Amino acid sequence: MVQFLLEEEVLEPERSSTKLTFADYLLFPEDGLRHEIIDGEHYVTPSPATRHQRISGNLYYLIRSHLERYPIGEVFIAPFDVLLSNFDIVVPDLVYVSRERAHLITSKNLQGAADLVIEILSPSTRRRDERLKRDLYERVGVEEYWLVDPAHDSIDVYRRTTGAFSKAVRYAPGQVFSTPLLPDLELTVNSILGDRQV
Repeated sequence: MVQFLLEEEVLEPERSSTKLTFADYLLFPEDGLRHEIIDGEHYVTPSPATRHQRISGNLYYLIRSHLERYPIGEVFIAPFDVLLSNFDIVVPDLVYVSRERAHLITSKNLQGAADLVIEILSPSTRRRDERLKRDLYERVGVEEYWLVDPAHDSIDVYRRTTGAFSKAVRYAPGQVFSTPLLPDLELTVNSILGDRQV
């Protein structure tokens, strides 16, 4: 079952008794769209908007620059497949993988949970990112999950405590935040969100 999401409309997939697997994922076309399988359901998302791409680039630049000074892991930007199970293959906007989890990186993808996963919300992915993916990342052992919301100029940070994500902490323009996953890195919300040109 294919779920195609348009920018203006959010559709839920029809439920089917047959779950798709990684073998099915390998058969998807290379059509420039983002294909994911979550709990055996196929989701397709169109290319991201301009502001989404600016934010993604800002995040990648800030984290990558930090890792050049402190080589404690790697950051990957979409498209980069993350295999969490035979029925869960996702393509997050960014993932950070520490040295301790580097053995999960293969020549084609990441096979297991990243330390940090970042998703940039859009009208077509909001519900999936806030619910399905949040629950999935919590279940498989992601340490932190950031939801960047361009529409509301905010960043929600979920951190793992005692086996589950704690309630999200929301950051707004003008605020600074950090993560224990990337010591000595301080991020300003403004440097991530950038301008609002488009």
